[in-house]
Amino acid sequence: MNQLQLFLPCAAGVEDYLAPEVLRITGLPPGCITKQRGGVAVRTSFQQAMLLNLYSRLAQRVLVLLSYNEYRSEQDLYRAASSVAWERWFTPRQSIKVEVTAQHSPLTSLNFAALKIKDAVCDRFRDTSGGVRPDVNTQWPDVRIYAHLTTDHCSLYIDTSGEPLFKRGWREDKGDAPLKETLAAAMLAASGWAEGDEDLLPLYDPCCGSGTVAIEAAQIACNIAAGSLRQFAFEKYLPFQAQVWSALKKEALDAVVKPEPGQIPLIYGSDVSHRMVDFAQRNAQRAGVADVIEFRGGDALQRMPPIDGGGVMVLNPPYGERIDVGGVAGAARPGAETEQVGRFGARELAHTEDGGEFFSQLATHWKKNYAGWTAWVLTPDLKLPGKMRLKESRRVPMWNGPIECRLFRFDMVRGSARSKG
Repeated sequence: MNQLQLFLPCAAGVEDYLAPEVLRITGLPPGCITKQRGGVAVRTSFQQAMLLNLYSRLAQRVLVLLSYNEYRSEQDLYRAASSVAWERWFTPRQSIKVEVTAQHSPLTSLNFAALKIKDAVCDRFRDTSGGVRPDVNTQWPDVRIYAHLTTDHCSLYIDTSGEPLFKRGWREDKGDAPLKETLAAAMLAASGWAEGDEDLLPLYDPCCGSGTVAIEAAQIACNIAAGSLRQFAFEKYLPFQAQVWSALKKEALDAVVKPEPGQIPLIYGSDVSHRMVDFAQRNAQRAGVADVIEFRGGDALQRMPPIDGGGVMVLNPPYGERIDVGGVAGAARPGAETEQVGRFGARELAHTEDGGEFFSQLATHWKKNYAGWTAWVLTPDLKLPGKMRLKESRRVPMWNGPIECRLFRFDMVRGSARSKG
């Protein structure tokens, strides 16, 4: 288990940030990792796989590659899965689930492909364990097996994470279409907020929802491991050593930086919905960072800077594809509470479907009151800078699930920052 080929999938556009994170967590030299589309591959040990699960904020899972073979038919998949020594990883008393993804596969049914792989795993156990075979559990399996099919190759993985890594264990309260923790961490990574040895700048999310961006930032500031509150699939696997895992968790706990009594909060969040502010405060408490975040209610078009001297804003405004309204300006659904539909405030409910008026007013408010701040805004609207009448200084491609987005950086100065000519 000292030489495993791992693959850490991530959202498209995040590979450039995941690669240095993997190096930072493992301490491996750059030559040990390979950036691929949608993830990073790294050759390392089972102990490092545990560390990556514990610390990674950007990966979706930590997978171990167990087989890579050519195939033409479902029978080839059966043979490939039959040749894997699954008994080295788990016992037939544990339940399994097989999932298949594909790019340009010639097979007509991925469900049938998954069935053949499942049969191969079960048949191998029946042959090596006196007729005993694992059960299938599609809801809460002990072991998740992933197959990825290309035009002519099949990769078989065993998942060491279990639940996806964005499930940190602290977000029990959430509103409509919450931002995944992994994407919030990617926004922070792209902003460069936590890079370097200099003191962190104040950070503010003026439409914080259930607090995801602020809480991720606060855990980074406090050096709290992303997975410190949850369990992982590898804890049920045969190579797992409880004493090693306990030592890794203790090391992570000992490294936490706690704020000094009376220290001014570094991180701020606000939302027009007081219900969402309550959610954010409860989530921050569970995440162990309530002392370093200040949450308040307030309309994004009216809230003044939470602190003098400038800082960084990171936000993901609601929009039509993410919430069942026409952008941030959608009309309230019949029977829905206004605060659940338009998080920014009642005035936005009467605006245009694309939210243009809201964003132009927000830009005016920022230019007047937020000179010296840098704003990072994640949106699927590629025309957002024009609506805000601002010139972006950076645009970073990112995906929010199936939605292609851009993370725009705006450097705020008084008056118009739009390019001339």
